[in-house]
Amino acid sequence: MGGILVTGSAGHLGEAILRTLRSRGETAAGLDIAASPFTDHVGSICDRDLVARCMDGARAVIHAATLHKPHVATHPRQAFIDTNVSGTLALLEAAASAGVEAFVFTSTTSAFGAALSPALDEPAAWITEDVAPIPKNIYGVTKIAAEGLCELFARRFELPVTILRTSRFFPEPDDDAEIRSAYEAANAQANELLNRRADIEDIVEAHLLAIEAAPRTGFARYIISATTPFRRSDLPELRTSAEEMVYRLYPECRSLFAARGWRPFAELDRVYDNSLARAELGWRPKYDFAHVLTCLRTGEDFRSPLARAVGRKGYHPTAFEAGPYPVA
Repeated sequence: MGGILVTGSAGHLGEAILRTLRSRGETAAGLDIAASPFTDHVGSICDRDLVARCMDGARAVIHAATLHKPHVATHPRQAFIDTNVSGTLALLEAAASAGVEAFVFTSTTSAFGAALSPALDEPAAWITEDVAPIPKNIYGVTKIAAEGLCELFARRFELPVTILRTSRFFPEPDDDAEIRSAYEAANAQANELLNRRADIEDIVEAHLLAIEAAPRTGFARYIISATTPFRRSDLPELRTSAEEMVYRLYPECRSLFAARGWRPFAELDRVYDNSLARAELGWRPKYDFAHVLTCLRTGEDFRSPLARAVGRKGYHPTAFEAGPYPVA
């Protein structure tokens, strides 16, 4: 049985995946342009010779390497094409040639773009895999293009591919200055577990389940986000009175949050539905809003041990005064 090749091994998710695989005794290798304790091969995913060497003997690929939204303001659009599209193509071609059993592509809910932001007089958006993306920037455009390449290779070359559109899991403060000024980072991220965030441990587990499911499904696409307590019928109220709905669903939340000086968001504009991933992958995310309240009650950190071990990495070698990264 061959090993698992993980791209983006110096990043948040790549490191978390490799930490988990190695803790379970799995054979795994990391590929990244940056050296790290979890990078076995230093180089670009656009380097086809390097990619072919890394692919030799691999039974599966987890492709997490990418230029992210935080790079939109600092990197040229061509760099996004090179990394997110051309790099993905190089990996897919090498994987198909090597006959790997599974190719898991880490995409993003950001790919939905403008579909996530309904007009102010409309209910919150219920986001499933059937929602048509409307990309807002070069990041979204290139992730959707890469997804298209993945689907092409699955259908044309019978490469088992699973696309995971992951929601937020970064530990840095929000890029929105209004959110940063109104909520401490832990409060904001706890709130997001209601509708648009997942803990990195749960995201890693989804990737590993996707490896095992890919040969069975052939091609599949899933939203990976913490399980929401909301229903479609809640969408109008969430847009106007989310805070009161949270207190109604979780009566203890009011006192637990007040003790920390926290509060829920006043309104929500979207809810990610993970039901397809739970049904077809057997994925059972553990870190949800109810878990947050349990941890507040017991005085524990609601982040997983894996999230704490990986910590913050940042997206740039320099710090920015106006926020965690510049916003285009």
